[in-house]
Amino acid sequence: MQIRTGDTFNPRVIALLDHHVTAARAQTAPGSAHALDLAGLRAPDIAFWTGWDGELLVATGALKTLSASHGEVKSMHTLQTTRRRGFGGQMLRHIIKEARARGLKRLSLETGSWDYFKPALALYQAHGFVLCGAFQGYVEDPNSLFLTLDLTTS
Repeated sequence: MQIRTGDTFNPRVIALLDHHVTAARAQTAPGSAHALDLAGLRAPDIAFWTGWDGELLVATGALKTLSASHGEVKSMHTLQTTRRRGFGGQMLRHIIKEARARGLKRLSLETGSWDYFKPALALYQAHGFVLCGAFQGYVEDPNSLFLTLDLTTS
C-alpha cells in the first residue's frame, strides 16, 4: 500500500469518507458518534492520509494534534472489500510513526463499544493501545471505548 497525503477534494476520497461516517453513525447510538466529516478533516490541526493499492483507494487515517505532547487517531477506515489484508495496520503504523516524528508523547483514540467496532479494537490493541478514560473533551459514554498508546516506550 502506498500512503499519500490525503486529498479531501478527491471524489474517491470523499466517497470513502462519506461511507465511513455514514456507517459509523449508523452503528452508534445518537450523540455517541465522533467520526470527523470532511470539514473536520480539513482543519489545521489535522494531518490526513490515504492508502492506495495501485489505483484503488483502500484506507484512510488522520492524526489530530491535541497538544504539544498528545495526539489523537481519527478517521481510520479500510475499504470493506480489502479488509484483513493488513492495510489498516499499515495506516495505523504510519500514524504512530508520524506522531513520534512530531514529538508527541501520547497517542489516544475513541472507538465504539458495539460489536461492529470489535475488529478496530483488536487492531488498536494489537499495536499496543490500552484502555483509558475519556480524554480531551470526550465524556465517559457506554457507547465509546477510549484507548491510549505511550509513545515514549518502544
